[in-house]
Amino acid sequence: MQAFFTDPVSLALVLCGALLGPALMITVQRFSGKRTRLALRLARTGAELTAQKPRPPRLSWVQTLGRKISPKGEKANSAIRMRLLHAGFITKRAPYWYYGARLLFLFGAMAIFTALWPFIGGHLPISGPLPAAIAVALFANIAPGFWLDHRQGQLQQEYRNGFPDMMDLLVACVQAGLSLDAGIGRVSEEIGRRYPNLNTHLGIMSLELRAGRSRIEALSGFAERLGMDEARAFATMLRQSEEMGTSLSATLRVFADDMRDKRMLYAEEKALSLPAKLVVPLILFVFPSLLGVLMLPAGVRIHSVFYGGG
Repeated sequence: MQAFFTDPVSLALVLCGALLGPALMITVQRFSGKRTRLALRLARTGAELTAQKPRPPRLSWVQTLGRKISPKGEKANSAIRMRLLHAGFITKRAPYWYYGARLLFLFGAMAIFTALWPFIGGHLPISGPLPAAIAVALFANIAPGFWLDHRQGQLQQEYRNGFPDMMDLLVACVQAGLSLDAGIGRVSEEIGRRYPNLNTHLGIMSLELRAGRSRIEALSGFAERLGMDEARAFATMLRQSEEMGTSLSATLRVFADDMRDKRMLYAEEKALSLPAKLVVPLILFVFPSLLGVLMLPAGVRIHSVFYGGG
């Protein structure tokens, strides 16, 4: 023991331990006090944020511009929102994007026209910059609407082609023992590679069913988003089947056969309308060339008979 107290290293260790112990205790107490105050502050802030009204999401400058120039009537907004929904834009802020992009397209077209007018002004059939500017403004105003209609037509064609395949897969899922809700989710997983836009709407309907929305409301929303008579008939058929208690598998089978027959009739209609569509190109391009090829040897022979001797 005497050697321990006379050893300077041992005395240094003892003194360090005696000083370090209280310092660690004070540090731990202060740290725990800080954590407690921080937790109380976070809880108070969370309570204040919960009591406050939720702030609306921030809009981009294009959406803000579109919101300022969009019509204020509910009827006009509903019409453009339904039109955008049928064109594949399902967000609530899609009308703001549409009006903002439309205004930017108008300004861009007028800026390009102003920059190119010194070079193309003398080669246009329109005399004067004012009529040309009015024509460019009209084109820039109606071009987004034509693009929207073109996109809607493409999506309608995809929906019309994919609906019979979707019904066949749904019939196979229901006959395999799956419920209608589980079958819709399974079909949305399988059909996505070939029909991605139809898969998006099926996924939305599957999420609505999982969230607790009634089947009739989910099917009605699905039909409204697609904007097809086949989808509306599908929703009506399932609602009547559920109300009357008929067999779901047999109902789906009959509807799937009907959809397949309609697709075949639509393909036959397009094939039968092809000769009528070919009349104008034949008259304008093919018949004059054919007439020239047939009459050229006779013209050369007549010219050699009458003017060959001279």
